[in-house]
This record gives sequence, C-alpha cells and structure tokens, in this order.
Amino acid sequence: MDLLKASDELCASLARLRFDLPVTHVYNPAVYARAGYEAYVARFGRGPKHAVFLGMNPGPFGMAQTGVPFGDPGLVKSWLGIECAIGKPEPEHPKRPVLGFACHRSEVSGTRVWGAVRDHFATPERFFARFFIANYCPLCFVEESGRNRTPNVLPKKEREALYAPCDLHLRRLCEELQPRLVIGVGAFAAERAAFALEGSGVAVAQVLHPSPASPAANDGWLEKVTAQLRALELCP
Repeated sequence: MDLLKASDELCASLARLRFDLPVTHVYNPAVYARAGYEAYVARFGRGPKHAVFLGMNPGPFGMAQTGVPFGDPGLVKSWLGIECAIGKPEPEHPKRPVLGFACHRSEVSGTRVWGAVRDHFATPERFFARFFIANYCPLCFVEESGRNRTPNVLPKKEREALYAPCDLHLRRLCEELQPRLVIGVGAFAAERAAFALEGSGVAVAQVLHPSPASPAANDGWLEKVTAQLRALELCP
C-alpha cells in the first residue's frame, strides 16, 4: 500500500467524524491540498527510510496552506521545490483563509524544522535519502475565534475516535517506509507513536517541538534538538 492510498483511506475514515464546540471548522489539507502532499510524496516518499520524524497535526500557516508537513510556504517553494494549485476547505473560516502558496505568513515551527534541515543537509535529496517527515493527524481544528485547537485537548470521546484511524495510518506508513526509528516531534507525537507501534519492532524517540508557544523551544531550539539527535546517533 503506497503512502497516497494510505492517506486517502485515512481521510475517508476521518470524514465520518464530527467535532463539537469550541471547534467550528475542521480543515483537512490531505484532501483540499492533496496536490501539495502528492508532490511531496512523489518526490521524497520512496522507502526505505532510516527514520521518520512525526509531527502532531497541521499548523494554520504550514501544512494547512501547502499540504506538506511543517510546510511553511516559502521554504516549501524555495527549498523543496514544490509549488502547485491548492484548493479550499469547506467551509472556510473567515479568519483562517487558505491562500496556498500565495500565503505570505510564515509558520515558525515550519521555518525552524525545514530551515534546520536545509542548513544541515544542503539539498533535499541528501535528507530524504535517509529520512521523512510526516504528521500523525492530518486535521487542523479551528475555533470560532480563529484560534488553533490541537488534538490532545479535544474531548476524550472525540480523541478516541480520531486516534484509532490515525494509529492505523501510522502503522501503514511505517510498513511502506520501513523505518527503524520514529522520532516524535514533541511529547504528543512520541506518545502516539509508542502506542500505535507497540510490538512492531520500530523504535520510538522524541525531540523538542519547535512551537513558539514553548519557552524551551524559544531558548535555543536548534542547539537542543541537535544534542538530542546526536544522542540518537543521527547527527554528527
């Protein structure tokens, strides 16, 4: 099963779910921005990989705009070489418009992740020869105010319904890419990966999430993550 087929099956399962207030809008860029994700997978999603970096879910100015995990529009265009037409979520929140690659706002998490990868590996081909970046959940949850709501703070019943198909998709992604290691970018992703991949033989580790909402990330994120990757023998 290839990555696009696995993603489409995940989206079909998620389309049946409903989420209550304070969530008013649910964006699935794996659907309306599929062209971006498809281009990403076509260029860089061939296995086997040594390790997969796993994020939580799309940010409003990253994957929600481009279809690429942590996909800050500027870096996706300039470094990954991906630019394509992006559709619109239905319905679209007036405070969180999807402008695709015309979006001029940067996503701090995306600029930190892809900027660090670019600066260390120089070319995408060198990075993707061994690694891949994915998200655990493809959905972006938006409250009436326009505020982003992360999956971990959804009500328990909604979380359970969401996590089951996302766990299955992560297992299928690992079957396709055959990594020896999944690295959760942040505690949430590491915890979900440990649960979903228990007994699979795939090891799970964790690095610091680059979110600007994290004081730890705002105080030398790159240096801290570099040290964590050196401890995993993934960074010289």
